[in-house]
Amino acid sequence: MARPLRPCFLHAVFFWVLLRAALSSAWPHSREEPLYLKFVLNATDFPMEDYYDYIIVGGGTAGCPLAATLSQSYRVLVLERGGIGYGNPNLMSQEGFLRTLMEVDMFRSPAQAFTSEEGVPNARGRVLGGSSTINAGFYSRADSYFFHNSGVDWDLGVVNASYAWVEKAVAFRPRLRSWQSAVRDALLEAGVNPSNGFTFDHVVGTKIGGSTFDKFGRRHTSADLLSYAKPSNIRVGVHASVERVLLASTSANSGLKPSAIGVVYRDQVGRYHHAMVRDHGEVILSAGAIGSPQLLLLSGVGPRPYLSYWGIPVAHHLPFVGQFLYDNPRNGISIVPSIPLEHSLIQVVGITKSGAYIEAASNVIPFSSPARAVFLHTPSSLLNVTVATLMGKIAGPLSSGSLRLASMDVRINPIVRFNYFSNLVDLERCISGTRKIGEVLRSQSLDYFKFRDWYGNREFRYVGSPLPADLSDDTQMAEHCRQTMTTIWHYHGGCVVGKVVNKEFRVLGVNALRIVDGSTLNVSPGTNPQATLMMLGRYVGLTMRRERSRPK
Repeated sequence: MARPLRPCFLHAVFFWVLLRAALSSAWPHSREEPLYLKFVLNATDFPMEDYYDYIIVGGGTAGCPLAATLSQSYRVLVLERGGIGYGNPNLMSQEGFLRTLMEVDMFRSPAQAFTSEEGVPNARGRVLGGSSTINAGFYSRADSYFFHNSGVDWDLGVVNASYAWVEKAVAFRPRLRSWQSAVRDALLEAGVNPSNGFTFDHVVGTKIGGSTFDKFGRRHTSADLLSYAKPSNIRVGVHASVERVLLASTSANSGLKPSAIGVVYRDQVGRYHHAMVRDHGEVILSAGAIGSPQLLLLSGVGPRPYLSYWGIPVAHHLPFVGQFLYDNPRNGISIVPSIPLEHSLIQVVGITKSGAYIEAASNVIPFSSPARAVFLHTPSSLLNVTVATLMGKIAGPLSSGSLRLASMDVRINPIVRFNYFSNLVDLERCISGTRKIGEVLRSQSLDYFKFRDWYGNREFRYVGSPLPADLSDDTQMAEHCRQTMTTIWHYHGGCVVGKVVNKEFRVLGVNALRIVDGSTLNVSPGTNPQATLMMLGRYVGLTMRRERSRPK
């Protein structure tokens, strides 16, 4: 029976050796400054009022490729509330992943922390490139279920071309080292077949996925896709906090829809600016699953009684803004391996037929960190330890929650509840995935990472809770899922297709206003959403250009 790790002097010395080894690793090689920085400016340098064909709120995972695509034919403004990530070693390297998520503040840090009402810590990207700048870098296309059930009439030829456009700039084949290679072999031993080698595609079995970290360990983000833009047609303002969408007033009895005519944003020193759209132009929200529904509500688009309660003038009654908010729960185990390991983020995935995805990582973390916090909240500690993690993400999910305002200040996180495992299908998938993790742990491929006790027995040393002793006991397994559940940061929804936007991502009942980001999704696209969100920005941009070029 494996037992949790107990600290002692010898262990402390061992951990210090591991820490020294980790700190001695080289930083990523330098590279030339990205081309897009030539048209990225602090919003304080922008005029108090200006006009554009398209105003994109949020320079994140979907917003950057959308802006680059539209700029080929139209004048585009991107407003990003955060700063520039390029040149920040924590953001641009795998080694800085955890530090980025730990070193947060209220208004300026690249990662903005929030906690759901269930008490689960989470994070939002607040930097050019959005969450693609702070995530674990795994790149994998969506599954076929997503395209059949997302409510959008996809042109799969354009979808595939859009993925390829993204991949040319930001997706790479990772080089597997000891932990990732062992997990790949262990997944195959545990029956997660077939072996699919390296592929961007979502296929059942075990595969090596793409990574947004290149062979030198340098991160690439959706901001790199801005290098595809036409420089003379695009401006990107950072430290620009959009406070509301401006909607044209109409007579209550006219039968006309309100129209988005621009936005109001505040720069770093607190000055207000107006960005307005030209004739036939649009405002596009790409502020993410937290930011886009929040901004709609603050702009007077949402449930009439709720907006009235806050004293927000109602521009358009839209009852499902902030509803159908989802977050894929993550469960798993963490061990201290018997040998030092390299730093690795997600590179290998086991895609099971039961709706569970098994992934792995290895990190250097503070010694006192509890297991459920391996990827997020970590208390202060002078000692660090290499920790290897196996984690499961469930497909979907089917459980949904909601978002509501905490303040009229757009910089303050809304209050969110995800209602994890309220749909029992999600719990069943978690149990199935956790059992598969148990099979992976029993594989010969992972024996090398066990410790040998005084009697010659080999066992894992767990950080935090091990798996239940009886993996066949549904009650124990369900309790383990509930008690160890945390997030994998794939939250989505809040402005879903068919409820808040139509199939073309236009906000229902409002002219010249679209939403293009993860808030429109009712299901997470495969193992990781970032590839599909980047594709979405390109896809919608191409669609909009095609629509506008048609004869009237």
